[in-house]
Amino acid sequence: MLDFPLWKRVWLWGLTIVGLLCALPSMVALAGGSWPAFLPNPVVNLGLDLAGGSHIMLEADARQVGAQRLLSMEEDVRDALRQASPRIRHGDISTSGGRLSFMVEDPGQVDAARDVLEPLTTGAGLTGQRDWTIEVVDGTRFILTQTRAGLDLAIKQAMTSATEVVRKRIDALGTREPTIIQSGADRIVVQVPGLEDPEALKELLGQTANLEFKLVDTTALPSDIAAGIVPPGSEIVPYAADAQIGGAIAVKRLGGIRGDSLTNAQQTVDQQTNRPVVSITFDPQGAQRFARLTTENVNRQFAIILDGEVLSAPVIQTPILGGTAQISGNFTVESANQLAVALNSGALPVELTVVEERTVRAELGADSISKGAIAIGVGTLALVLFIFATYGPRFGFYANAAVVINVLIILGVMAVVGATLTLPGIAGFVLTIGAAVDANVLINERIREERARGRRVVQAVESGYREASRAIFDANITNVIAAGLLFLFGSGPVKGFAVVLVIGIITSVFTAVTLTRMWVAGWLRRARPNDLVL
Repeated sequence: MLDFPLWKRVWLWGLTIVGLLCALPSMVALAGGSWPAFLPNPVVNLGLDLAGGSHIMLEADARQVGAQRLLSMEEDVRDALRQASPRIRHGDISTSGGRLSFMVEDPGQVDAARDVLEPLTTGAGLTGQRDWTIEVVDGTRFILTQTRAGLDLAIKQAMTSATEVVRKRIDALGTREPTIIQSGADRIVVQVPGLEDPEALKELLGQTANLEFKLVDTTALPSDIAAGIVPPGSEIVPYAADAQIGGAIAVKRLGGIRGDSLTNAQQTVDQQTNRPVVSITFDPQGAQRFARLTTENVNRQFAIILDGEVLSAPVIQTPILGGTAQISGNFTVESANQLAVALNSGALPVELTVVEERTVRAELGADSISKGAIAIGVGTLALVLFIFATYGPRFGFYANAAVVINVLIILGVMAVVGATLTLPGIAGFVLTIGAAVDANVLINERIREERARGRRVVQAVESGYREASRAIFDANITNVIAAGLLFLFGSGPVKGFAVVLVIGIITSVFTAVTLTRMWVAGWLRRARPNDLVL
């Protein structure tokens, strides 16, 4: 058991040195120094409570989900009835009261209409209900109503998508280790360490980025638009506040193109006006729809609408083929770039409103780091003195060296894997130092017992490590299981604590058991002592 061939010693020392080297950039950063730019720079991320940053809570408008589902169902119903063979003719479709209703012109087609509509509804998860109910009243009038189960499932799916979109937008900022979690049924908590400008964060996340291209209804009179009157099938959309023209226009409510078929968006400069614009690229299906729309409507206006506001309404001069286009507006470079980021991350499926915002100052985090460092330093010094006093200079040195190396390797591993150190993480840090000391205490006490039983030096050391290792492994496996559960079911700082704890347990077993055993085995081979000062 105390046999360590050369390859094994090289491997263990190599692993240790790599761990120590990975910790160096973090040590330099914590000391306030600068790390050479030409060298790899893995640094431990500091959480919001240590590095400062922005915390905001977003709330979704659940009613909007229902309205969007109603609009989507209207389009689906129109398409299904039009594409039925023979075509099913119907009267105006009404969406008042949150329900969709229409009348079939030929009573003999009621059964055919039901057959066409039923596939448009689906099961609402495991509830056993459909997401829409279909009723026929007065012989020919269909009424489609959203069920509570269907609406709840839609809200749940919308929040899952919204959380992913928020994550993509935060990642585009280049920030490290943000915390983005769903809170309750309709809220999302966002914490971005190091970002002390919540306004920029609010502006980015508050933008739904719902891009639409809709034909302008030129039959609507300006006086009617001003009075809120539009032809059937159209709607009034106001111009954006920063657009070069004010007021509002009427656009066709259905039949346009949505931005969900975009594959790329980037800020560029218009070669003619030399103003910032956003260049977009459609996927093949979107490119076909866009080409068809512009081909069939040459010399007509189409509105570029973002989040319910018209950015511009240019006239289609020629068919736009190739699947690329430009979004022009009164952009700055920053706002165009921000819009590109929002479009690339996808539109939010539901509008999010900031209901809570908080800025954590870095000074508070610095104070926590300082106090944490003092706690770790004082605790480590006390442990070093205790270990030396209890186990003598040699075994005390081995145990203390293992504790120090363990601390540095934890930092190195956290830096490499990109883990975040939070205030609870510092508690996990201190806890793992205690676990490392516990392991050395178990080993040394076990060796003492073996010597007291009369075993020779090598046998006592070998037996001491073997017996103590079992207890150490058993205890740490239970700790790893507990930390794993904390990580799975916890959130934010709790997860940070669990990550530090798991890393610390693994490294403490490596340093306290494996490294010290290699050192003791080497000393025994060289010195061949007749007794142990332990």
